[in-house]
Amino acid sequence: MPSEAPPVEVFEPAAPGPHPGVVVIHESYGVNDDIRRIARRFADNGYVVAAPDLLKGGPKLVCIMRAMRDLRSGRGPAVDALEKVIADLEARDDVTKVGVAGFCMGGGFALLLATRGRIPVAGVYYGDTRPREELAKACPIVGGYGGKDRMFGEKGRKLIRTLDELGIENDLKVYDDAGHSYMSEGAPFDTLAKLSRPLMHVQYNERAAEDSWPRMLAFFDRFLSAG
Repeated sequence: MPSEAPPVEVFEPAAPGPHPGVVVIHESYGVNDDIRRIARRFADNGYVVAAPDLLKGGPKLVCIMRAMRDLRSGRGPAVDALEKVIADLEARDDVTKVGVAGFCMGGGFALLLATRGRIPVAGVYYGDTRPREELAKACPIVGGYGGKDRMFGEKGRKLIRTLDELGIENDLKVYDDAGHSYMSEGAPFDTLAKLSRPLMHVQYNERAAEDSWPRMLAFFDRFLSAG
């Protein structure tokens, strides 16, 4: 995978700017039609969106393993690449403040970026969590986890407790009737998702997704408005 400049798809609102910006960070499937749908929905709501693909430049499985290694360590080419995408979006004349929103693997990266003092707000959806000492430095966070997701659901509950204890502003919610990837209308995506369903219940959940969207947009508006 590229260390500095991953391929980036850009989505823009129809109205002229300036606009807030958001970097949408994909799941372990890369930038697919479902991530594009999420990016377009942000753009339709007045955001300039950058959707980088961290899984280009080599065999997909190898790129996933490298990205996950960087996520666990909190540093490396994938983290540097995302920092560059944020900087490039911030440098646009028609963009004001920039936040991030990530899903699954991307949710883990969004939470990591939230702790680095760079962004004013992050959307974290069913991603892996960070140590308490890192979370103490986090920006405001909005997001969601699926209660049926036996791998990440309890991590979401613990994340809420930890952020509350640390006094970090957040609007995180665990949806008891949802599983992993509940925001993704394309889920389940492939055989791997089907095999993981007993553990993670990978499936779109319209109720949880349509509750999450207005929560996220309202939260982002508070921290990314021009004022």
